[in-house]
Amino acid sequence: MNFSFSEDQVLLRNSVRSFLDEHCRPAHPRAMMDDARGYDPALWNEMAKLGWLGLPVPEQHGGAGLGLVELCIAIEELGRAAYPGPYLATVVLGGLGLLLGGSAAQKDRWLPAIASGEKRASAALMEDALDWDPASTAATAVTAGDGWTISGVKRFVPWAHVADIVLVPARSPEGLSLFLVDPKQAGVALRRMVGIDLCSRWSEMRIESVRVGADAVVGQPGTAGPVLESLLRRAAVCASAEMLGAARRCLDMSVEYAKVREQFGQPIGSFQAIRHRCAEMLLEVENSHSAVYYAAWALEAGAEDAAVAASICKSYVSESARRVCGDSIQVHGGIGFTWEYDLHLYMKRAKALEPLFGDAEFHRELITRHVVGAR
Repeated sequence: MNFSFSEDQVLLRNSVRSFLDEHCRPAHPRAMMDDARGYDPALWNEMAKLGWLGLPVPEQHGGAGLGLVELCIAIEELGRAAYPGPYLATVVLGGLGLLLGGSAAQKDRWLPAIASGEKRASAALMEDALDWDPASTAATAVTAGDGWTISGVKRFVPWAHVADIVLVPARSPEGLSLFLVDPKQAGVALRRMVGIDLCSRWSEMRIESVRVGADAVVGQPGTAGPVLESLLRRAAVCASAEMLGAARRCLDMSVEYAKVREQFGQPIGSFQAIRHRCAEMLLEVENSHSAVYYAAWALEAGAEDAAVAASICKSYVSESARRVCGDSIQVHGGIGFTWEYDLHLYMKRAKALEPLFGDAEFHRELITRHVVGAR
């Protein structure tokens, strides 16, 4: 079985990298740290024109109709550039969430707007329990006339402050349900939550008796469990792709630095300890590459081991990216941990993504449950 990229996939990767090398140099994410929005709308619109925002969106909704592998290729390059913006929140959480469970009317309304860059989306999947299992959802939804009233507190909602719609899981009398909520409507309060990666934005989202119409339900009431589990798997793999991009950038920077930094009159790359460390970093990156793209293919193809592959991917890449980025700092020595050097941009991106959509321990637990259940 050949898992090499096709010519079209290589072309996609090269075009994304070339664009980001020109428009998203390290000075750009540094500038966005102090920006109120946290991202550049002009760059976002250019990405929309290039078709990146509609990669997984069907052609009838204005997208490219491509698969999860192509989406991960683009996201890996975004991680390599430490791109600051709501791409993962909008395209993966919002776009794929609607594709997995949305009605025809919801898809017609939101997917073209997402693909064109007109609208941004997110999903509020975590609460006070800090548990990614959809079964831990405590927010409530009760019927009110011909609509619903939702209440609850959501934590670490990515890019909610610029989102036009947020997918909100809540418990209704029928069971776990999924709703579309406008974060700007009355009864919704957002408070910024600051993390290690200042190029990413999260918010606490307090929802107090917010009224939504019957058309805000994603799918049927009480049927959100499988949709959320599928969405979390895809989000975990896409986050792993972004971590892979950050780790690959750190590896490249380390190799280049080892070629030019001299000690005792020779490049440090000639020292066995540095060579071995870089070789181990390369091994980690290549293993992560295999884990990401096999899991992406398995989910897209509906393979029997897709759920396990997604958990293996996230559990491995979470720890692998942390090791690669940490080793990169060691290779760079004293300059590696300074604010002025760009290495911390990629290390912090990988570290911030590590717990999102389940850390290594969470996904190993899922793997164990699958193995035990299969006996």
